[in-house]
Amino acid sequence: MRMISPEDVARSLAWDALIERLAHAFREGVEAPPRHHHAMHRQDGEATMLLMPAWQPEGYIGMKMVNVFPQNAEHGLPAISGVYLLCEGDHGRPLACLDGSELTRRRTAAASGLAARELAREDAGSLLVVGTGKLAPMLIEAHATVRPIEKVRVWGRHADKAARLATEYAERFDCTAVDDLETAVGEADIVSCATLATQPLVHGAWLKPGTHLDLVGAFRPNMRESDGECLSRGEVFVDTYAGAKGEAGDILQAIDEGAFVFDALRADLAELLRGEKPGRSDVSAITVFKSVGASLEDLAAAIEVWERLG
Repeated sequence: MRMISPEDVARSLAWDALIERLAHAFREGVEAPPRHHHAMHRQDGEATMLLMPAWQPEGYIGMKMVNVFPQNAEHGLPAISGVYLLCEGDHGRPLACLDGSELTRRRTAAASGLAARELAREDAGSLLVVGTGKLAPMLIEAHATVRPIEKVRVWGRHADKAARLATEYAERFDCTAVDDLETAVGEADIVSCATLATQPLVHGAWLKPGTHLDLVGAFRPNMRESDGECLSRGEVFVDTYAGAKGEAGDILQAIDEGAFVFDALRADLAELLRGEKPGRSDVSAITVFKSVGASLEDLAAAIEVWERLG
C-alpha cells in the first residue's frame, strides 16, 4: 500500500482537473452512506470524529477519517486533520493511504469552485473570503479558477492572520485585509465563508443583488455563518440534500426561526450538473450555496490523485 504525502496530494490536484472530476462524480453518482459523527468530550473542549465512506458500483472504494479540534487554533495548529484510505473495487485491496487534511481542503474548495462555476455571475470579479484558516487560500484559488477574480478581500477575527493571508496573494490579485465586514460583504460579487462560527457573521441585508454566497464552514446543526435573511433573500442550493437536512446549521436554524423552509431549496449539485433543475434565475438574483462536505467528493479527489500518480 502506498503512502501519499500532503505534498503529493497537492501536486496531483490541479484546480481545473479536480473541479471537473467532482462535476463528473456528481453527475454520475456513487454509493455514499451518511457520514458518521462521533463527539469526543475533552477537558479542553469538544472535538468531533467524522467517518465518511463511499464507493463506485464497479470501481474504487474509499473511506476518510477526520478529526475536528476547533481548540487547535489556540496552539497554532489546523483545526482539521485526517487520513483517506483508497481501495480497488475488484477485491477490496487497499491501494493507498492519502493525507486527509490536504485532500479535504482541496476538494472542499473545489466543490465551492464548482458551485460558483454554475451559480455565480460570469462577470464576478471581486471575492471576499471570511475566515483565515487553512481552507481560506484554497477558496481564493478555486474561485479564481472559475471566475475572472481580480479583487480579493480577506476578513478574519484575527486581523494579523487576515493581513498575512492577503500579503500571500497580493502579487496575483488586488488583495488586502479588511476589518469592516458589512462594507466588504456589500461590495463583493462572491462571498466565501469558511469558519467554525456558531453565530451569524454574514447578514442578508448586507448582500447586494447578484451576489453569490458560498457557505462552507458550518458542518453541524449548532453552527452557522449566515442569518436567516441570507436564505430568505437568496436562491439556495446545496451539495447534497441529505447533508443539508442532517447537518447544515445555516439552513436548519433558519428553518427553526421561520425564515426558510426546506422545500425552498432550488437544487443539489447533482441536479444542477445534470441539467434537471436550473441555476440562478437572473443576473440580479442572490445565490447561496451551502455545503457540509460529501464523501463523494473525497472519493473523487482520491481517485484523481491516484490516477495522476500512476
